[in-house]
Parts: sequence; C-alpha cells; structure tokens
Amino acid sequence: MSSSKVLIEELGHNQAGVVSESIEHGGTKSLYLSGIFIQGEVRNQNGRIYPTSEIRRAVDSVSSKIKNGYSILGEVDHPDTLTINLDRVSHFIESMHMEGSNGMGKLKIIDETPMGQLVKALIKSGVKLGVSSRGCGDLDSNSLVSNFEIVTVDIVANPSAQDAYPRPIYESLINMKHGHKVLDLAKDATLEERAQQALAEDIIRFSRELNKR
Repeated sequence: MSSSKVLIEELGHNQAGVVSESIEHGGTKSLYLSGIFIQGEVRNQNGRIYPTSEIRRAVDSVSSKIKNGYSILGEVDHPDTLTINLDRVSHFIESMHMEGSNGMGKLKIIDETPMGQLVKALIKSGVKLGVSSRGCGDLDSNSLVSNFEIVTVDIVANPSAQDAYPRPIYESLINMKHGHKVLDLAKDATLEERAQQALAEDIIRFSRELNKR
C-alpha cells in the first residue's frame, strides 16, 4: 500500500557537483548554477530510492514545461509544502536533462529579487551552496518512489557532513545580528547601485557567520 506525500531531497555542494558560471548576454552578466538535481537508483539520506524511469519521466515533464514557456521558479531554502512563495524566489530552472540515473539541471539566478541578490552575494563571497529538489510521489513499504513529479529545485546551504540537515539560509540571516538590515539592503540593491557595496560587506559578514555553524 502506498502513501502520496511531499518529497524533498537535499544534495550538498559536493554531492550535487554544483558549478557556478557567469555568462554575458548583451553586455549584462547572468549567474547560473548547474549540477545534479536528483539522484537515482541509490537509497538516499531519507531512505528513499528513485528508479531511473521515475526520474526520467519527471525530468521530461519539467523539460516539456520549460519548452512550452512555463517558468519553474525556485526559492532560497525550501518550505514544507509544494507552494512557491514569490517573496523568496531567487532563481528559475533553465533546463533539465538525464545523465545516467541522475537528473541534471541548470538554474538561472534572478538578479532583480532580494533572494537572488542574496544568492549572488553568497557565491561571490565563496559560500558553497547545494540544491534541494521539491516534488511529490508515492512510497511503497520499501520506500521505493513511484508517480514522481518534480515541482521545483531550491538552493540550500551546504551541510557540514553528509547526514547534517542544512541550516536554512533565510532563518540564519534573520537570526544573525543585523540580519534584517541585510535583507533591507538586498531589496534596496535591486533599485540603487549605491546599496551594492553595503550589501556586499554585510553578506561577507553573514557568510563568515554561516560557515562557522
């Protein structure tokens, strides 16, 4: 007997093999992250196994939506639901494809959102980020996934160990000293260039604090 549920799978920076690249389009540079979005045929840290056929079908569905002009938005960290929170959007999925049993993909960071600015500043400061696929599906008694659907892929802090649950970036930011100031600066930075330097300085302090945890 199976039970349908929200499925969230996190991969740290090294597991996902996340690579960042800056590409110039018409004089403007855009930041991208690419790597493994979902692993197949292995029992993951949550004890689940995703058959290659399930991942392939889900990846094909995402690719089809993108080709048809559908925007698949992602957030910094992830909620416990499948709802996309527009105030936390930092990127969108530009492409997905299969390599062996893994679902690979490429994200484009949205510079104009506060969370996009946050991700960009963290990467520029040397913070290693991972990814978290968010979807739904059924689980049998052996935790084998079926009827899998990918809703989005989020950006998460890199776990310090394989079994460590990453501390949410947003929560860490809010809890740190002057955290709200950094968020306000991120919002200002989307409107005023002069806020960029102040944002970068506070993000560097935040990234150092994050890496100590």
